[in-house]
Amino acid sequence: MITIAMAEDHQMLIDGVKSFFEYDENINIIGTVNNGDDLVKLVLLKQPKLVITDIRMPRMDGIEATKIIKTKLPHIHVLALTMFDQPDAIKQMLDAGASGYLLKNSGIKMLSKAITTISEGNTFFDPNVAFNFMNNYIDQNVMVGRSDKVVLSNREKEILQLIANGHTSKEIAENLFIAKTTVDTHRKNMIRKLNLKNGNELVKYSIDMKYQF
Repeated sequence: MITIAMAEDHQMLIDGVKSFFEYDENINIIGTVNNGDDLVKLVLLKQPKLVITDIRMPRMDGIEATKIIKTKLPHIHVLALTMFDQPDAIKQMLDAGASGYLLKNSGIKMLSKAITTISEGNTFFDPNVAFNFMNNYIDQNVMVGRSDKVVLSNREKEILQLIANGHTSKEIAENLFIAKTTVDTHRKNMIRKLNLKNGNELVKYSIDMKYQF
């Protein structure tokens, strides 16, 4: 049985997760809280096998809470469940001791997979999370979730539309008031996210998907 403590300041998300796992014989959510301070207290009291925590929360954020939990109870696994895909946030959670990082829009089935993987002592990362960061900092042997639905950011969708309209990286940068290197980075990230081989395939994909974003 995988016992879980969960911290999330949006009660609706907590209720949704609890509802999904209500009849799961292998997963038992033994406590939920809405801030990092209460999470630390809950974990010290009930000592679950795994902790699911958001990053930005009142009173104490998930990064600080994770540091305290891993210092006092290093055997407890921590999974970050958040909206932040910035490399700095990911690195801070990993440095704090988290074993996994999942975006909230990844879906409940991927959350289930992440819970199982991490509880077995492995690491798990969202397939749509900061690919450049993963290439530079995360060991290639970790588990990376796979999803049929690739999640592109609003900025990536914007750039994809401009690519479909025939604009170059320089033109896109001028249009969006960002650096050309930023556009190039978005292109590389989309190629990885979409499992494409090169820029030509990205152009073809953008044209195929032109009216679907």
